Amino acid sequence: MSAIKSVTVLGLGPMGRATVRLLLAAGVHVTVWNRTPGKAEALAELGAVPAATAAEAVAANDTILLSLIHYDAMYGVLDQADLTGKTVVNLSSDSPANTAKGAGWVLDRGARFLTGAYMTQSDDIAHPASQLYVSGPADLHAELKPLLDHLCKHTHLGEDYGLAQLYYQAGLAMFHAYLISLQQAFAMIERSGGDIDTFLELSKDDAGSQRDFSLYFAQAAKQGGWGDVASLKMMHAGAQHVIDASEDAGVDAALTRTIQDYYQRALDATEQTGAVVPVYRLFRGDH
Repeated sequence: MSAIKSVTVLGLGPMGRATVRLLLAAGVHVTVWNRTPGKAEALAELGAVPAATAAEAVAANDTILLSLIHYDAMYGVLDQADLTGKTVVNLSSDSPANTAKGAGWVLDRGARFLTGAYMTQSDDIAHPASQLYVSGPADLHAELKPLLDHLCKHTHLGEDYGLAQLYYQAGLAMFHAYLISLQQAFAMIERSGGDIDTFLELSKDDAGSQRDFSLYFAQAAKQGGWGDVASLKMMHAGAQHVIDASEDAGVDAALTRTIQDYYQRALDATEQTGAVVPVYRLFRGDH
């Protein structure tokens, strides 16, 4: 399998720039385009070749990597380009449904399509924990493997174009909640006269514990969800304690109130139906 020696990257936000830098470091010839020219000029100093238009950038190579704000941006960027015989790899973030729509749009214009999503720490694609989720034709992924190997570890999740985004957005659902709750925790500690570094030391082994919880709750989800009435009441009361500790320190507890509301809704649904309704079933839309 011969390695691809020349590609085009459209979209030079943080992830696009990181992609270009890794490809250039691997000796790949990279043509770049961005709606704001200044970002392309900065990469030109590293060896990238700026194109005047997106159509010109597409014409320069057979393999096109997209790193845009969302899939809707792809239509405007590629609308004037000839995609016949091209391979388009869209690394932009969006929903599985929008990904499937975008795949159809690209295929209708005579190109092959693969979708991918970076699961990384910021734009540090080269970090050992970074992954690239990929979905679409398995043979196309195999063909592009030498190119993708320059970026980070990548996993082909299946032929369905939406799968990469499904798993990526599920990961982000956890990540967004984590980032907000982490900042609430820091604010609680600081406003109450505690020490953030002490908290970091106390919580340094949390990742292993979280993995155990993930495995336990995954098995529960397969059985319809976790919790009996006593557990739901305990979690509701525990959330109230966090709310009290936050508000006593003058810290916004809206996030925890939202969490508590899920337990209240589960308790209400349980009372109404006469059978335990776990929070998981609320997320599923069963109640």
